[in-house]
Amino acid sequence: MKVKVYNQNAEIVGEQDLNPAVFDVKANEALIHQVAVAQMSNERQVLAHTKTKGEVRGGGRKPWRQKGTGRARAGSSRSPLWTGGGVTFGPRSNRNFSKKINIKMKRQAILGVLSDKVRHQSLIIVDKLDLPEAKTKQAALIIKNFAAKTIIGGEANKQRKNNILVMTAGREEKAERALKNLTSAELIKINNINILDLLKYKNIILTLETVKKLEERYSGK
Repeated sequence: MKVKVYNQNAEIVGEQDLNPAVFDVKANEALIHQVAVAQMSNERQVLAHTKTKGEVRGGGRKPWRQKGTGRARAGSSRSPLWTGGGVTFGPRSNRNFSKKINIKMKRQAILGVLSDKVRHQSLIIVDKLDLPEAKTKQAALIIKNFAAKTIIGGEANKQRKNNILVMTAGREEKAERALKNLTSAELIKINNINILDLLKYKNIILTLETVKKLEERYSGK
């Protein structure tokens, strides 16, 4: 499986053989959905928390005597029946929404999405990312070069946000700082690869070094 390799000016500089064990895997939509839901569940923050009658402040004294007032008996003003009292069956912070996904399932889902990107020509390989300075203008120019030649969708995708995911093999400090302020792109390292980012962004840009690392990690070598 061969794909074109570009430079930062969106010019073809060669071809790259992709390992079919990594970039030619059949996408299992049900598995991808399951892994994506699990990741969202594991990232979910449990913020809502209500207090029971035992946790609400005050209400220690019996509001009135048990008998003889003509009113219903009451033991505490913090009862859930009273305004300002505790909440019955309200949301609690000890709820657990986490889901377990084994490594093989996560791996297969990631490879399925990467392979689907290749089949739809949404995976772009560049020889390297070499920015003289950590300037947003320079990063925007690289993306503009690819958009101008419709390699990343051209005119149809100019208005789309979250359109490009740049994945590097390691720390690229200049590239990270340059892409930080672009709403249409995000940079992640290969160690942070995850199914949600792969699905969120239409196009993925990989360096040759990143391709090598992916094949080493997922081809079983």
